[in-house]
Amino acid sequence: MRSSVGTGGPRLNWIGTEMATKIDSSLVRFVEEAKRYPMLSPERETELATAWRNRNDRQALDQLVGSHLRLVVKLARGFAGYGLPLADLVAEGNVGLMQAAEKFDPERGFRFATYAMWWIRAAIQEYILHSWSLVKIGTTAAQKKLFFNLRRLKARLQEFDQGDLLPETVAAIAKDLDVPAAEVIEMNRRLSGPDNSLNATLGGEADSEWLELLPDERPSQETVIGNIEEGRRRRDLLGVALKKLNPREREIVVERRLKDEPATLEELSHRYSVSRERIRQIEVRAVEKLQRAVTAANVSRPIDRIAA
Repeated sequence: MRSSVGTGGPRLNWIGTEMATKIDSSLVRFVEEAKRYPMLSPERETELATAWRNRNDRQALDQLVGSHLRLVVKLARGFAGYGLPLADLVAEGNVGLMQAAEKFDPERGFRFATYAMWWIRAAIQEYILHSWSLVKIGTTAAQKKLFFNLRRLKARLQEFDQGDLLPETVAAIAKDLDVPAAEVIEMNRRLSGPDNSLNATLGGEADSEWLELLPDERPSQETVIGNIEEGRRRRDLLGVALKKLNPREREIVVERRLKDEPATLEELSHRYSVSRERIRQIEVRAVEKLQRAVTAANVSRPIDRIAA
């Protein structure tokens, strides 16, 4: 979008800037302001859109956008059932309207209102998806389609219960929207269970909160200590086993198996002046010796003796 879109005439500035900060207290004034813009004839609309597109005429943009502010309010009212303030929906719809004005091509022969409706609805829907729940509702096209159509289809099928849908209802909705049945079930459960604060009290127990019932996913103290002891035991066994290798075998194993960035066969072949195949053979043989030494040390030397 051109950087000049938000810096138009006084009316456009009011729509873009003040609407974002004072929409809650000025929605009525906004509607009255929208009524002051006249409806445009197709010829006048094309003239304004061309002036903005070709000459960056801000006054033309102001008239083009202003004449469609009532369309934003009308579309926003269609989403009032999601429990969000109408003023916020109108503000988001204005964003979509400005995006439509930026991308509109009058030479294609379509009316601006027809083109702008998609952008306005998309902006409002995106806002609802991000604001309706603390948990992300959906990102795929199927999930968005379910979110905005599930309640309507349930009402049409006379499904008013808050529990799981009947299998035949799930199948009918899935077929109607062309989405998987599993996503219908999941979305219905998510929409039926609104967000609740973890700081809400448990029934009449004023001193207890739901947060206190959440399990602690961190490992227990016994697990932490056990992991430390196991790590120490493995290091001790490896240290004993490495002593069974000759210096070249030990260095090759360390370089190839025990470093974050292992050395390549090519690098080690140059270091020892042998072929890469020879380095590979030494590595395989050294690992086999290590395995036997670790097994023997693990059986014959308890951890406390190794550590000592």
